[in-house]
Amino acid sequence: MMTLPKPKNVGASDRNIRLAAGGVLILAGLITSSIILDILGLVLLATGALGTCPAYFLFKINTIKEGEE
Repeated sequence: MMTLPKPKNVGASDRNIRLAAGGVLILAGLITSSIILDILGLVLLATGALGTCPAYFLFKINTIKEGEE
């Protein structure tokens, strides 16, 4: 079964922070052999790359500024 794509709800500055933090967490996870840090880093990278955060949908948060796409 195919689902419709969810609208984006992560703004540009939020995306940049997620991508940077995700990279740092993955690196820290690799250095410390922590699977938890790696998983958290992957989640941040995925939500940053896709521009959609499921938790934001639950709380009705949208960080996209007007005129930003």
